[in-house]
Formats: sequence, structure tokens, C-alpha cells
Amino acid sequence: MAALMKKIISTARAPAAMGPYSQAVLVDRTMYIAGQLGMDPSSGQLVPGGAKEQTHQALQNIGEILKAAGCDSSNVVKTTVLMTDMKDFNDINEVYKQFFKCNFPARAAYQVVALPKGACVEIEAIAILGPLQDASQAKI
Repeated sequence: MAALMKKIISTARAPAAMGPYSQAVLVDRTMYIAGQLGMDPSSGQLVPGGAKEQTHQALQNIGEILKAAGCDSSNVVKTTVLMTDMKDFNDINEVYKQFFKCNFPARAAYQVVALPKGACVEIEAIAILGPLQDASQAKI
């Protein structure tokens, strides 16, 4: 059996890893993007505001990682959203649908006790590199 290739994806346009992990790992055509907080990549600090602002920044950070691998939000097939207060769910969704406009990825969302740096939101993603065709538009 042939070995699959594993490649580390990294960009200075997203926050550096805060521990022994990579921003993203690409295996074959599947990219696993580590959980992104709403941190400004230049300062390493959480953006001011609350869940909405942090969600926007976390999704921008994911966008930069996707861009570093040559793709965009349309390549994302699954996300996981962690939040410290389920009351922020609607605000998070409001920002989320600006990033993912149609053919939404599958998603899980959880309330957690705490996140690193006191963040309100953390989002991780799985993306498939290369062109993806919507099966509902494919000729079978």
C-alpha cells in the first residue's frame, strides 16, 4: 500500500500555534485545521468585543489558513464550534453565515467550560483541497 503524504500548512497571516500543534495538517486532499480563536495574528491577543467579534476573527484566521493551502471556505466540509456560553449561539450563527454563504458544511457546536486565553469562541475545520462539485448539480 502506498504511503499518503502529510504536509504541515502554516501562514503568518493567522495566529501562531500556542502549543505543540500545527495550524493545519494536510493528508492527501484532506486538511485538518486546528481550532482558531478570535485572535489578531499581529498582536497575538483576542480581538476586543465578545462572541461576534471573536467569531469573525476566528473565521478570518481559518480563511487565511485555507488560502495558504490554495482553497477557500467552499472547500470546508465540517466545522466544530466551541463556545463558553450557549446564549451566544445566534450571534455566532449570524457571523458564521457571512463566511459560509451556501452549501453549508456539516457542523457540531458545543458549550464548554473554558477556552484558552479566556476566549468566547473556538472554531476548527476540515476541508478538502481541489475543486468540489455539488452533487445536486452533477449529471449522474
